[in-house]
Amino acid sequence: MCYELYYWPTIQGRGEYVRLALEDAGADYADTARGKGGMAAMMKMLDDNSGTPPFAPPFLKAGSLVIGQTANILQYLGSRHGLAPKAEAGRIWVHQLQLTITDFVAEVHDTHHPIGTSLYYEDQRAPAKKRTAEFWNERVPKYLGYFEQLLSASGGAYITGRKAVYVDLSLFQIVEGLRYAFPKRMKAFERNVPGLIELRDRVAVRPNIKAYLESDRRIAFNEDGIFRHYKALDL
Repeated sequence: MCYELYYWPTIQGRGEYVRLALEDAGADYADTARGKGGMAAMMKMLDDNSGTPPFAPPFLKAGSLVIGQTANILQYLGSRHGLAPKAEAGRIWVHQLQLTITDFVAEVHDTHHPIGTSLYYEDQRAPAKKRTAEFWNERVPKYLGYFEQLLSASGGAYITGRKAVYVDLSLFQIVEGLRYAFPKRMKAFERNVPGLIELRDRVAVRPNIKAYLESDRRIAFNEDGIFRHYKALDL
């Protein structure tokens, strides 16, 4: 099966978590909106209210299935490509962890858009600075500390033990994104989460991930995505 991934063509965003899973699995897929006529095809699917339409990108077309929401897509791909535990309890646990990552990603976005997504960052600089301070003082230690504890207790190289699951790939993206958006703050904080940094390094050298990171399929971080670098927020 050739999967069709639908997401905005110029940003990593939430679609990157799906790309990482597809790439690690060596799956055949098309990043549809990046191809000729792809954006029109994506918007047409979003405007089609028949059946079970997705609310927003990313969504994945797998045969006749159209699956929306990042964590939902990863749950589907994980069980089919060896990136999730085989037992039901394990699959539910990994899905739960991905939903926790989803919550954290929303908080990352709110550092630069704390008032509203329809406003520019320049329209909310002061609230953004206040939100970012709270994010690093309270939220980052809470979230990353949680995953650090899970890694320490896993007894293996990955979050559930010896075998990588899609959550490990997503945690790699979290570290990469924070390093881009907040290089000063993240450099100071990394000593608190050595296991998470080791996990990031472990994922980065997985053959398919390494090849992806070195390819033009990996979109560079930029100031239109979720992780944005604003010097005023990285103090």
